[in-house]
Amino acid sequence: MNRKRIMLVAGALAATAAVGYAQMGGYTQSDLTKTDTGRAFLQVIGALNQYYLYPIDQEKLLRGAINGAIGSLNDEFTYYSEPANNAIDNQNLNGEFGGIGVTLVAANADGTGGKIDNVYKGGAAANAGVQIGDVFVKIDDKDVLNSKLDEIVRLVRGKEGTTVSVTFARAGKPYTVKMERRKVTIVSVEETVLPGNVGYIALNTFYNSKASEQFRAAVADMKKKGVQKLILDLRDNGGGLLNAGVDVADQFLSQGDIVSLRDRSGKTEVYGKATRSPSDYTGKLIVLVNKNSASASEVVAGALQDTKRATIVGEQTFGKGVAQIPIDTVDGGKVAIVANEWLTPNGRQIHKKGITPDVVVKDTRYTVPLNFTGGGLEPNAKITLTVDGKPVTVTADKDGKFTYTGEVKRPTHSTTQGEAVVDPQGDAILKKALDLLK
Repeated sequence: MNRKRIMLVAGALAATAAVGYAQMGGYTQSDLTKTDTGRAFLQVIGALNQYYLYPIDQEKLLRGAINGAIGSLNDEFTYYSEPANNAIDNQNLNGEFGGIGVTLVAANADGTGGKIDNVYKGGAAANAGVQIGDVFVKIDDKDVLNSKLDEIVRLVRGKEGTTVSVTFARAGKPYTVKMERRKVTIVSVEETVLPGNVGYIALNTFYNSKASEQFRAAVADMKKKGVQKLILDLRDNGGGLLNAGVDVADQFLSQGDIVSLRDRSGKTEVYGKATRSPSDYTGKLIVLVNKNSASASEVVAGALQDTKRATIVGEQTFGKGVAQIPIDTVDGGKVAIVANEWLTPNGRQIHKKGITPDVVVKDTRYTVPLNFTGGGLEPNAKITLTVDGKPVTVTADKDGKFTYTGEVKRPTHSTTQGEAVVDPQGDAILKKALDLLK
């Protein structure tokens, strides 16, 4: 696929959206006064500022109005990112930022808090002795035990060369380390060679401008090692940039359409076509997917399935068959607007349907965690139960109720970026793929 053409197509789509806005939806305050609903909106904002008993955060009020307008569409894929979140989003998209060299997941059952999921060699956290499982307690002077995960990320990241002091808890015991933020490059591709000279490449996200380059390097490495059987793992890849998905699919195809876009008028245009290249991989190919494979992952899987270039193995995919146009807002935020549906080479529309694998296999890498609830205790009372021979202590809330959710088993990742860790025996989808390649 010609990278320049992708950029031109994306630019043309954005320009079309801008023209449409100017002609059909360019609201100004004077436009709002032309309808009863518009006048009511201005009246409510004015009345709140005039009469509301408590101080009003004007930024929060107006952003609430923005989110309310978008929420009225009842479309989960059209959304507004506030400036602070958009700044982190842009760092992820650029694939570089100042940080301490870790990945993290929520620490609490309600999705709040932060816990170290991986520590990369050579990073500030690794040198400071931070370990997988450590829980964020405080960042500088801010308590983050119950903060949102994106807030923790914002506090940890910062300009290269600056320092951050973090208090962690390990097995319930706190410790504090001061770290100098370093340049972190997001590596979205992991690779290894399995027994029988079977290549394995996992692509974790398409939301990284460096993903295509990293993937091309991994494919070239496989070819250099003489790999003639390759497994492409797109499980848990929620998508990202459409042109990155086209670029990945193109490395396995020599001709034909990859994906088309259809707008609200019903007009359909081919967005990406395959081109023959000496760098293309032409050996046997199996693609792994699961219920979290979405968007650009489904573009790749759909194109390779329609052209019979690869065997798709795993679970029914997520089913995100629409594409968004991102528009930067004047406040530093971003609005992503669903503007097209995309179609596979055979014209399939997979939105809210997903892609059915050629060989269906349940993803066994995750287990349902032990969980239980109860009641009848005094407020704040503790109760200890024995689970698998180990004590589990829970604390009752103000109503005497208690809840416990065990840890979710997660796939293991290497502490070296770009290096894949796999479990052919415990991973049913991968095991099936290896059996098919024998």
